Amino acid sequence: MLRGLIIGRFQPFHKGHLFVIKKVIEEVDELIIGIGSAQFSHSFENPFTAGERILMIAKSLKYENITKQYYIIPIPDINNNSLWVSHVKSLVPPFDVVFSNNPLVRRLFKEAGYKIKSVPLYNRKIYSGKEIRKRIVNDEEWKDLVPKGTYEVIMEIDGINRLKDIIKKDY
Repeated sequence: MLRGLIIGRFQPFHKGHLFVIKKVIEEVDELIIGIGSAQFSHSFENPFTAGERILMIAKSLKYENITKQYYIIPIPDINNNSLWVSHVKSLVPPFDVVFSNNPLVRRLFKEAGYKIKSVPLYNRKIYSGKEIRKRIVNDEEWKDLVPKGTYEVIMEIDGINRLKDIIKKDY
């Protein structure tokens, strides 16, 4: 059995993430989806909580009828690269391969002896969390960039107003 690991912040989970997960899940028997920077929320860079991101991913994958086994696990940062792989391993089930294009993530897991595979990218210019957050706060079209499950969670938690509130300045 081959179990893979993919880690992202998913702020928010969007159709680019969904594309990658659908491709990666074809290559493994089980997939661990790590929610990176899980301790952060309520900032423009990281507006959603780990729990909200778990809901976004779970609902989105359910709507896509993904039936292969997957686990969604929050992974808080520790800000120590030499210990990070051990930290991740302590939080998630055992895995065989890491899917990432991030040079640091690739290097750290490679040095720890893991097989590394690149992930396909899907129109990163518009399918990026930063672009979607920018569009939300500027009242631009963004709904078509996220899966239905993500949209539902953002609406349920009043995520639009959260983003608009957290970018305000205190004068």
